[in-house]
Amino acid sequence: MSPVLKQLLHLLSKGLQATAPLWPPLQCCYDLVHQATHILANDEQHSGAQVRERYLAHVSQMQQHKAQVGPLGEAIDHFAHITTNFAPGLFHCYDVQALPRTNNELEHCFGVARVHERRATGRRGAIPGVVVRGSVRLMAAVATRQHLYSAQDLRPGDYQRWRELRTQLQQSEETRRLQFRFRKDPATYLAALEAQLLM
Repeated sequence: MSPVLKQLLHLLSKGLQATAPLWPPLQCCYDLVHQATHILANDEQHSGAQVRERYLAHVSQMQQHKAQVGPLGEAIDHFAHITTNFAPGLFHCYDVQALPRTNNELEHCFGVARVHERRATGRRGAIPGVVVRGSVRLMAAVATRQHLYSAQDLRPGDYQRWRELRTQLQQSEETRRLQFRFRKDPATYLAALEAQLLM
Protein backbone atom coordinates (compact mmCIF):
# COMPACT_ATOMS: atom_id res chain seq x y z
CA MET A 1 0.00 0.00 0.00
CA SER A 2 1.35 3.42 -0.95
CA PRO A 3 2.18 5.96 1.78
CA VAL A 4 -0.66 8.23 0.64
CA LEU A 5 -3.23 5.43 0.95
CA LYS A 6 -1.82 4.46 4.36
CA GLN A 7 -2.20 8.04 5.54
CA LEU A 8 -5.79 8.16 4.21
CA LEU A 9 -6.60 4.84 5.93
CA HIS A 10 -5.16 6.16 9.19
CA LEU A 11 -7.26 9.36 8.96
CA LEU A 12 -10.42 7.39 8.20
CA SER A 13 -9.82 4.95 11.07
CA LYS A 14 -9.16 7.81 13.45
CA GLY A 15 -12.32 9.63 12.32
CA LEU A 16 -14.47 6.50 12.65
CA GLN A 17 -13.14 5.83 16.16
CA ALA A 18 -13.79 9.43 17.22
CA THR A 19 -17.37 9.40 15.88
CA ALA A 20 -18.23 5.79 16.83
CA PRO A 21 -20.76 6.78 19.55
CA LEU A 22 -22.70 8.88 17.01
CA TRP A 23 -23.35 6.08 14.49
CA PRO A 24 -25.87 3.84 16.36
CA PRO A 25 -28.44 6.66 16.94
CA LEU A 26 -27.98 7.78 13.34
CA GLN A 27 -28.52 4.23 12.06
CA CYS A 28 -31.64 3.87 14.22
CA CYS A 29 -33.08 7.15 12.87
CA TYR A 30 -32.24 6.14 9.32
CA ASP A 31 -34.10 2.84 9.76
CA LEU A 32 -37.16 4.62 11.19
CA VAL A 33 -37.29 7.16 8.34
CA HIS A 34 -36.72 4.40 5.79
CA GLN A 35 -39.73 2.50 7.19
CA ALA A 36 -41.83 5.69 6.94
CA THR A 37 -40.76 6.03 3.30
CA HIS A 38 -41.81 2.45 2.64
CA ILE A 39 -45.27 3.08 4.14
CA LEU A 40 -45.75 6.21 2.00
CA ALA A 41 -44.57 4.38 -1.15
CA ASN A 42 -47.65 2.16 -0.64
CA ASP A 43 -46.49 -0.73 -2.80
CA GLU A 44 -49.36 -2.77 -1.36
CA GLN A 45 -51.89 -0.29 -2.86
CA HIS A 46 -53.72 0.39 0.41
CA SER A 47 -56.42 3.06 0.62
CA GLY A 48 -55.65 6.55 1.91
CA ALA A 49 -57.26 5.75 5.29
CA GLN A 50 -55.15 2.60 5.67
CA VAL A 51 -51.91 4.40 4.75
CA ARG A 52 -52.79 7.20 7.16
CA GLU A 53 -53.41 4.74 9.99
CA ARG A 54 -50.16 2.83 9.35
CA TYR A 55 -48.10 5.99 8.92
CA LEU A 56 -49.39 7.77 12.04
CA ALA A 57 -48.88 4.58 14.07
CA HIS A 58 -45.30 4.46 12.80
CA VAL A 59 -44.71 8.13 13.73
CA SER A 60 -46.04 7.35 17.21
CA GLN A 61 -43.61 4.40 17.38
CA MET A 62 -40.77 6.72 16.30
CA GLN A 63 -41.52 8.99 19.26
CA GLN A 64 -41.31 5.99 21.58
CA HIS A 65 -37.75 5.35 20.29
CA LYS A 66 -36.54 8.85 21.20
CA ALA A 67 -34.54 7.56 24.14
CA GLN A 68 -32.52 5.28 21.84
CA VAL A 69 -31.42 8.06 19.49
CA GLY A 70 -30.03 10.44 22.09
CA PRO A 71 -29.39 13.91 20.64
CA LEU A 72 -31.46 13.09 17.54
CA GLY A 73 -34.63 12.99 19.65
CA GLU A 74 -35.27 16.63 18.68
CA ALA A 75 -35.22 15.61 15.01
CA ILE A 76 -37.90 12.97 15.70
CA ASP A 77 -40.01 15.57 17.52
CA HIS A 78 -39.66 17.88 14.52
CA PHE A 79 -40.57 15.04 12.15
CA ALA A 80 -43.70 14.26 14.19
CA HIS A 81 -44.66 17.96 14.35
CA ILE A 82 -44.38 18.41 10.57
CA THR A 83 -46.35 15.20 10.03
CA THR A 84 -49.15 16.54 12.26
CA ASN A 85 -49.24 19.80 10.27
CA PHE A 86 -49.41 18.11 6.88
CA ALA A 87 -51.48 15.03 7.79
CA PRO A 88 -54.88 16.47 6.70
CA GLY A 89 -53.75 16.73 3.07
CA LEU A 90 -51.07 14.07 2.94
CA PHE A 91 -53.10 10.97 2.10
CA HIS A 92 -55.62 12.07 -0.59
CA CYS A 93 -53.23 10.97 -3.32
CA TYR A 94 -53.83 7.31 -2.46
CA ASP A 95 -57.57 7.60 -3.16
CA VAL A 96 -57.41 9.84 -6.26
CA GLN A 97 -55.87 8.20 -9.30
CA ALA A 98 -53.03 10.16 -10.98
CA LEU A 99 -52.90 12.76 -8.18
CA PRO A 100 -49.18 13.58 -7.66
CA ARG A 101 -47.84 12.37 -4.32
CA THR A 102 -45.02 14.85 -3.75
CA ASN A 103 -44.54 18.60 -3.80
CA ASN A 104 -42.02 18.19 -6.62
CA GLU A 105 -44.58 16.42 -8.81
CA LEU A 106 -47.24 19.04 -8.02
CA GLU A 107 -44.79 21.85 -8.78
CA HIS A 108 -44.04 20.14 -12.08
CA CYS A 109 -47.77 20.24 -12.93
CA PHE A 110 -47.91 23.94 -12.05
CA GLY A 111 -44.71 24.58 -13.99
CA VAL A 112 -46.10 22.91 -17.12
CA ALA A 113 -49.26 25.03 -16.89
CA ARG A 114 -47.16 28.18 -16.41
CA VAL A 115 -45.02 27.36 -19.46
CA HIS A 116 -48.13 26.84 -21.61
CA GLU A 117 -49.57 30.18 -20.43
CA ARG A 118 -46.30 31.92 -21.30
CA ARG A 119 -46.22 30.36 -24.75
CA ALA A 120 -49.84 31.24 -25.42
CA THR A 121 -49.59 34.86 -24.22
CA GLY A 122 -45.92 35.73 -24.65
CA ARG A 123 -45.85 37.23 -21.14
CA ARG A 124 -43.16 36.33 -18.64
CA GLY A 125 -44.73 37.91 -15.55
CA ALA A 126 -47.93 37.12 -13.72
CA ILE A 127 -50.73 36.66 -16.24
CA PRO A 128 -53.92 38.49 -15.19
CA GLY A 129 -56.14 35.65 -16.38
CA VAL A 130 -54.30 33.18 -14.15
CA VAL A 131 -54.45 35.55 -11.18
CA VAL A 132 -58.22 35.97 -11.56
CA ARG A 133 -59.21 32.54 -12.90
CA GLY A 134 -56.27 30.43 -11.76
CA SER A 135 -58.36 27.91 -9.83
CA VAL A 136 -60.23 27.05 -13.05
CA ARG A 137 -57.54 27.52 -15.69
CA LEU A 138 -54.92 25.51 -13.82
CA MET A 139 -57.29 22.58 -13.36
CA ALA A 140 -58.26 22.73 -17.02
CA ALA A 141 -54.62 22.84 -18.15
CA VAL A 142 -53.66 19.84 -16.01
CA ALA A 143 -56.78 17.75 -16.68
CA THR A 144 -56.87 18.19 -20.46
CA ARG A 145 -53.32 16.85 -20.76
CA GLN A 146 -54.45 13.56 -19.21
CA HIS A 147 -57.88 13.07 -20.77
CA LEU A 148 -59.81 14.15 -23.87
CA TYR A 149 -63.18 15.59 -22.77
CA SER A 150 -66.35 15.64 -24.85
CA ALA A 151 -68.99 18.39 -24.74
CA GLN A 152 -71.15 16.05 -22.64
CA ASP A 153 -68.33 15.71 -20.07
CA LEU A 154 -68.09 19.49 -19.70
CA ARG A 155 -71.73 19.92 -18.68
CA PRO A 156 -71.91 20.81 -14.95
CA GLY A 157 -73.10 18.00 -12.75
CA ASP A 158 -73.86 20.25 -9.78
CA TYR A 159 -75.35 23.56 -10.92
CA GLN A 160 -75.28 25.04 -7.42
CA ARG A 161 -71.50 24.54 -7.11
CA TRP A 162 -71.06 25.82 -10.67
CA ARG A 163 -72.97 29.03 -9.82
CA GLU A 164 -70.95 29.49 -6.62
CA LEU A 165 -67.71 29.11 -8.57
CA ARG A 166 -68.86 31.63 -11.19
CA THR A 167 -69.77 34.07 -8.40
CA GLN A 168 -66.30 33.70 -6.87
CA LEU A 169 -64.65 34.30 -10.25
CA GLN A 170 -66.79 37.39 -10.86
CA GLN A 171 -65.82 38.75 -7.44
CA SER A 172 -62.14 38.17 -8.26
CA GLU A 173 -62.56 39.97 -11.57
CA GLU A 174 -64.29 42.90 -9.89
CA THR A 175 -61.53 43.13 -7.27
CA ARG A 176 -58.91 43.23 -10.02
CA ARG A 177 -60.90 45.88 -11.93
CA LEU A 178 -61.01 48.06 -8.80
CA GLN A 179 -57.25 47.67 -8.34
CA PHE A 180 -56.71 48.71 -11.95
CA ARG A 181 -58.94 51.77 -11.53
CA PHE A 182 -57.06 52.77 -8.39
CA ARG A 183 -53.67 52.46 -10.10
CA LYS A 184 -54.90 54.36 -13.16
CA ASP A 185 -56.41 57.30 -11.27
CA PRO A 186 -56.03 57.10 -7.46
CA ALA A 187 -57.48 60.56 -6.78
CA THR A 188 -60.75 59.92 -8.62
CA TYR A 189 -61.05 56.45 -7.08
CA LEU A 190 -60.57 57.78 -3.54
CA ALA A 191 -62.97 60.68 -4.19
CA ALA A 192 -65.65 58.18 -5.26
CA LEU A 193 -65.06 56.18 -2.07
CA GLU A 194 -65.36 59.35 0.04
CA ALA A 195 -68.62 60.22 -1.72
CA GLN A 196 -70.00 56.75 -0.93
CA LEU A 197 -68.91 57.09 2.69
CA LEU A 198 -70.57 60.49 3.14
CA MET A 199 -73.89 59.45 1.56
